[in-house]
Amino acid sequence: MRPTYWQKQSIDKPLFPGMLWSHPENRQLAGKLLIVGGSAHGFAAPAEAYTQAEKAGAGVTRVILPSALAKTIGRVFEAGEYAPSTPSGSFAQQALAEILSLSQWADAVLLAGDFGRNSETAILLEKLVEKYHGTLALTGDAIDYFLATPQQVLAREHTVLMLTFSQLQKLASAAHATQPFTSQLDLVHFIAALHNFSEQYPASCLLIQYLGQVFVAVNGAVSSTAIASTPATPVIAIAAPTNMLQAATHATVWYMQNPGQPYEALTTSLVGSMKL
Repeated sequence: MRPTYWQKQSIDKPLFPGMLWSHPENRQLAGKLLIVGGSAHGFAAPAEAYTQAEKAGAGVTRVILPSALAKTIGRVFEAGEYAPSTPSGSFAQQALAEILSLSQWADAVLLAGDFGRNSETAILLEKLVEKYHGTLALTGDAIDYFLATPQQVLAREHTVLMLTFSQLQKLASAAHATQPFTSQLDLVHFIAALHNFSEQYPASCLLIQYLGQVFVAVNGAVSSTAIASTPATPVIAIAAPTNMLQAATHATVWYMQNPGQPYEALTTSLVGSMKL
């Protein structure tokens, strides 16, 4: 018997079809999204997030990148805006003022990844999470910066975390979750652990891929959406970076447009992103 806190969804049978019908068609009413990410070693994540935000129906999307990328991609990626970078090409602490200024313009901020590993960037992201109080979504290596200090994101209101299973394990362990996420968990016990963890930290919303499905967990409620290419033999399935980023971006846009219904919005966002 399926627990009452768990709902199953398929691409052709959305749990909340009314949300699909009421999705904003007027771009002026579809929200303003700020995407932050990139380093001198890569900008694929913020560039892909920009493309997916357009497909997801964001009203206006802006992207801020480290200034080290300006010379190399300025003509190729015209949507980019630039903030100070370190000598190694990651975001410098001085970028905080510009990112915060753009954050006040936005309805939501997506930390899309490709930040690299840099101590200055770590301080920048920590201060951004502390000082920005609007809707914030993290995915990719943006999550890695908070694995040792999970309370900064787990206890923060209006926060969406799109994690790999490995990231969830580390985050939950550092947060002293009541039920650990081990690689031996079957589907039912994984959902129970996810239910308990999201009840323990009701301020944040979780989205994760595991065993060929994508799960949304918000304040104890859990939904699962099967992936079209689910393998015949269940294995731990972690999406390719682009695929997870696709789901993460759509989830951010839907949450931005439906801030009062996070569980329904994130669950419904998967229907649109998987059909692409």
